[in-house]
Amino acid sequence: MSRDEKHDVVIIGAGPAGLAAAIYTGRARLKTLVLEKALPGGQILLTDWVENYPGFPEGIAPFDLIENFRKQAEKFGAVLKTDEAKSIRRKDDFWAVVGQEGEYTARSVIMATGAAYRKLGIPNEARLTGRGVSYCATCDAPFFRDGVVAVVGGGDNALTEAILLTKFCRKLILIHRRDRFRAIRILQERIFANPKIEVLWNSVVESAEGGNQLERIMVRDVKESRTFPLALDGLFVSIGMDPHTDFVRGLLELNKWREIKVKPDMSTSRAGIFAAGDVTDACPKQVITAAGTGVAAALAVNEYLESLAG
Repeated sequence: MSRDEKHDVVIIGAGPAGLAAAIYTGRARLKTLVLEKALPGGQILLTDWVENYPGFPEGIAPFDLIENFRKQAEKFGAVLKTDEAKSIRRKDDFWAVVGQEGEYTARSVIMATGAAYRKLGIPNEARLTGRGVSYCATCDAPFFRDGVVAVVGGGDNALTEAILLTKFCRKLILIHRRDRFRAIRILQERIFANPKIEVLWNSVVESAEGGNQLERIMVRDVKESRTFPLALDGLFVSIGMDPHTDFVRGLLELNKWREIKVKPDMSTSRAGIFAAGDVTDACPKQVITAAGTGVAAALAVNEYLESLAG
């Protein structure tokens, strides 16, 4: 790839949002480059099976779904390159995306860098992810039908996921490190009224244990300074997400959670830069919505470039 090569659009991130955008920009005959620092897929690869993506009634493996995205994007001419974006700067009438391996110039940019689930940082958490440890109840709740599960967290999302899980599990234990929730009152009322839910206050998870599957966790009561085992089929961690926006701080307008603020057409505070997927403030953290916002961003890019040509 020539250092001076110009593109119509550089898409940063090859998850569902970025690849869906690439399908549409490629099909619009826009010269499209997709940068991805690791394997295509993003957070979707943390789950074993995708059951709620339309068109696959029996479900599909996350890797296979992303491979289909990638092949379709490449079919329409998008080029995928492994490199990590470090900054974006204005260069004459173009945007320059500066990566570790070079600089990529384009008339427009789509930020689809996604977000990372916050981890507990406990022993065996990574090894048992997808084997009982999960970060998305909407994605994985049906796998724990009639089981005993725990949710870690005390905010709106944690309580919402706990309520959803009770539609499937036999018993749910809500573990919170403080003696009161941060969630809105109506969610708290629903938690306290649900007979399936038990709350462990002032408690933290110290480790996850099991062979090929989660079997138990060790819980520490921080007030009584005692640790005890808790047998579980599933552990859902719901302590927030960190959007990958560090390298655009000061360039794009972010909200208090460091998500990129976008308008309805997925445009950002800087003309020519668009955003899609989990990195934005306008996307529920689901594969289908990430893909949808990627499409919206691609259509907006096409209109933006046509306006420049006009």
